Amino acid sequence: MAFINSYAARHPLRGIVINLLLIFALALLVYGLQAPILTLEKFYVFSNTVSLLSALQTLAGEAEWGLFLLVGTFSVAFPVLKILLLALIWNFDVSQGVAHQRRLEWLARYSKWSMLDVFVVALLVVSVKLGALVEARVEAGIYAFAASVVLTMLLSAWIGAHAADLPPRPVRQSTNGG
Repeated sequence: MAFINSYAARHPLRGIVINLLLIFALALLVYGLQAPILTLEKFYVFSNTVSLLSALQTLAGEAEWGLFLLVGTFSVAFPVLKILLLALIWNFDVSQGVAHQRRLEWLARYSKWSMLDVFVVALLVVSVKLGALVEARVEAGIYAFAASVVLTMLLSAWIGAHAADLPPRPVRQSTNGG
């Protein structure tokens, strides 16, 4: 893998901007995972603030493995892998052939699942708000998490669209006469 023939190397200013946006998306994701996403108030006396990571810890502690895997996969693992994959596609040599093509196909195939993680959190908020004795207040973490997902979706679409725009790598001519 080489940076020399990457999308970022061929377009230096765009390369810096896209890499900064990828770092920003990752920072938003990390903040969104650990910051409170909602506060639950029961009977106007008891209060509980929940983050995505604390919700995962609770699910694991209560042996709710199906929900733990669903939320963990689509809210933690998938967004992190997608950002890392976008960084690989953007920063490494496009002439890697099969490996590069496989990354682009994975990106195209799984990009449509991007909003599923936000949908899972939204379902959680809606289900809590439907309770008569419980009030849910949305916190900053959900906005950071959603912003990370939307930014990653936009970067994914942009990088995917520009992946086909690059000309093939120039072939070096042999210097010995023949």
